[in-house]
Amino acid sequence: MNNTLKVPEAELYYEVRGSGPLVVLVGAPMDADSFAPLADLLAGDYTVLTTDPRGIKRSTLDPGGTSRPEQRADDLARLIRHVDAGPAVVLGSSGGAVTVLALAQQHLDAVRAVIAHEPPLDRLVEDGDELLARSEKLMADYLAGDAVGAWQQFFQLANLGVPDEVVEAMFSGERDPQQVAAERFWFSHEMRETITWMPDVNKLRAARVVVGIGADSVGQLCERTSEALAGRLGIEPSRFPGGHTGFADQPEVFADALRAELKVLHQPR
Repeated sequence: MNNTLKVPEAELYYEVRGSGPLVVLVGAPMDADSFAPLADLLAGDYTVLTTDPRGIKRSTLDPGGTSRPEQRADDLARLIRHVDAGPAVVLGSSGGAVTVLALAQQHLDAVRAVIAHEPPLDRLVEDGDELLARSEKLMADYLAGDAVGAWQQFFQLANLGVPDEVVEAMFSGERDPQQVAAERFWFSHEMRETITWMPDVNKLRAARVVVGIGADSVGQLCERTSEALAGRLGIEPSRFPGGHTGFADQPEVFADALRAELKVLHQPR
C-alpha cells in the first residue's frame, strides 16, 4: 500500500507491505525505493513500513521547512501511530540511523527497539571538529555548483575508497532531475543537521538500541562514529553484511542477518 500522511511542515510518502510485527526501514537521504528489495524479503513475516524522508523525492516540504533529526523522528512516530501496527523495531541507516536514535530519545512508546546502522555522528570522534570543517567546505562547494568536486571530497572524507574518475562519471553530465533535487536538499538542508547531532546517552540507555556496522566498512568514518556511539552506550556493535549500503547492495544476506536481530528484538525485554 502506498499513501501519504500530512505532518507539520511536510507531507510524507510511505509504503506498507506484508503482515505481522511492525518493522520500519528508513534512511536519510535514502528514500523508500532504496529499501524496497529488503522490504519485499521481510514482508512474508513482518509488516514493513518504508518512507521517503521529508523533502526527499515524493515527500514534500512546505516553503521554509527544515529537516532536523528531531523532526524526522517525529515524522516516524506519527507514521507508526498512523499505520497502527506498532510498537516497531526501526532500522535506520546512515542519516536514517541518526533519525532512529532521535526517535528512541523522543518517542520511546512508539518503538520496541532501534537499529542504528552506521550513524555519521562526527562529534563523537576525536577529530570531529576537523571533519565538520571539511564537511562545511564540501557543502559550500556543492551549493556553489561544483557537484563533482563536492562528492569527491565527501567520499574521501568518509574513507569510502571511490576513485575520483568514478565519482566524475557518477555525478557529471545528464542526470535524473529528481535525484539531483534530493541531493541538493541533502547538502543544503539535511547533512549539517545530521552530522552535528549529539545523542543523549542517558536517554538512549533507557531504550533498546543496537548499533550496526557493515562487515566491509573497516577503516571507514562511519565505522569510527558507530564504534564511538557503542562505546558510550556500553554495548558491542553488531556486524551486518556488506558496507555502508549493505541493505541495498546485498539485500538477501542482509535480510538474513536482520531477521536474526528481529527475532530477538521483537521479544519482550
